[in-house]
Amino acid sequence: MKPDVYLYILTAALVVYLIRLLPLTLIRREIQNPFLKSFLYYVPYVTLAVMTFPAILSATGSTVSAWAGFLTGIVIAYVDGNLFKVSLGACAAVFFTGLLF
Repeated sequence: MKPDVYLYILTAALVVYLIRLLPLTLIRREIQNPFLKSFLYYVPYVTLAVMTFPAILSATGSTVSAWAGFLTGIVIAYVDGNLFKVSLGACAAVFFTGLLF
């Protein structure tokens, strides 16, 4: 390994540590602002969606089957909300669309 790699790893570790440490040390009391509270409440969900959405569309070999599974999952989640049914329906949609295209 080159010596620069260790510097990069140390810098990344320091940045991650500071990002996690600063809010704990600077914010001592409960947040009262309703906008900021709602913003911080939804950050994990948005982050998860931003990471999974591209993976959903690139998980299959075909864009058509990926979109079919994605849209089927959204419809089943909206109608029923059961995670098992959503995953089963999305997998079935991808499978059958993959057979057709």
